[in-house]
Amino acid sequence: MLENWLDFHRATLALKCEGLDDRRLRLAAAAPSLMTLLGLVQHMAEVERNWFQRVFAGRDVPPVYEEGTGDGFALAPDRGIDEVLPVWRAEVARGRELIADASLDDSGRLPDHEAAHVGDQGVSLRWILVHMIEEYARHNGHADLIREGIDGVTGA
Repeated sequence: MLENWLDFHRATLALKCEGLDDRRLRLAAAAPSLMTLLGLVQHMAEVERNWFQRVFAGRDVPPVYEEGTGDGFALAPDRGIDEVLPVWRAEVARGRELIADASLDDSGRLPDHEAAHVGDQGVSLRWILVHMIEEYARHNGHADLIREGIDGVTGA
């Protein structure tokens, strides 16, 4: 059930970008925010990499995108949706592979600076999946507003 809800929210983010060209995907939500649909997809690629590769699997992997603060929101002038969507989908696929045979009780390890927010360095796969659903749901709310502002399209 957790993986299905996560997949629903992943699909919703892709849907919010469907049918828009790169120019429109770069339109910011509302001043003073610089959040864009393209930036949200990049951000979620970073989030997928962090929680499944770094935290759960314990891999030492670099950020997906180097611009800005490493959170994925910064846009590169020459990188559009045709490059960003496959990268995000590859991160999703890696995450699925890493948890395919895992138990919900299997744990990953947070770095010290992140553990302070959670209260413990150990987080179960169950916790990670619930957190990922929350992360996508929150950002899909942003995506709803951005998309509605671009062309009036609403809904999941």
